[in-house]
Amino acid sequence: MKEFFTTTIGAWDDGSVRLTAPGIAVVVVIIALLVVVAAVIRHRNAEKKTILTTKQLVYSAVAIALAVVIIALLVVVAAVIRHRNAEKKTILTTKQLVYSAVAIALAVVCSMIKFANLPMGGSVTLFSMLFIALIGYWYGPYVGLMTAVAYGLVQFVMEPIFYTVPQMILDYPLAFGALGLAGFFANKKHGLQIGYIVAVFGRYVFAVISGVVFFGAYAPEGTPAIVYSLTYNATYIVPEAIATLIVISLPPVAKALAQVKKNALSA
Repeated sequence: MKEFFTTTIGAWDDGSVRLTAPGIAVVVVIIALLVVVAAVIRHRNAEKKTILTTKQLVYSAVAIALAVVIIALLVVVAAVIRHRNAEKKTILTTKQLVYSAVAIALAVVCSMIKFANLPMGGSVTLFSMLFIALIGYWYGPYVGLMTAVAYGLVQFVMEPIFYTVPQMILDYPLAFGALGLAGFFANKKHGLQIGYIVAVFGRYVFAVISGVVFFGAYAPEGTPAIVYSLTYNATYIVPEAIATLIVISLPPVAKALAQVKKNALSA
């Protein structure tokens, strides 16, 4: 049964495994089931104006024109189950869901544009982390963290190679989920820059922990696992972070992002 859902074929030939087609299907089915449960609960407790209909989901996905966005959008909707009895301010709106889905789509596309790709995972991409951090900066930590975790799951489905479940959780939902930490600086001066730094550092911390625990054996002889992990993960995270900070600090870009935030928050 284990070989039915995972296989060593196409993995890294070092004990890692990747999900088979049935394995990926199971992940998608679980996400879909969560959405159904969340939709039923929200329908029972939410007012008419706050309900996200299936038609809205379909049109949003078609407009974005990426199948992966559908998965991401469903994951974010499923997260609403946690707040079925919460106050109105904590309920995700349709606009927040759509913006989150678009951000995930852009991040996925940009993550495929790689300037450097490391052998044990990790790459320098075209500002992919920024799009996820932006959602937190616009809508705060709750929406930011949910979107970031959804993005991590999408990244896993795109390349479902892993060693153990704990390693998968560290490298995907937690590491990418940390990008949502930018939401804690949504209303701060220079919040985007500060939030982005904190978000990227959060991802870096989880990546380092994963490197020490699960990849320490690959450290060169005589090099402590912690030093190896700190250095390895910095080689792809830091360059992208520095380049992103330079770009978003440029006056024209900063002005454009401020306008986008204004549109994202408008009624």
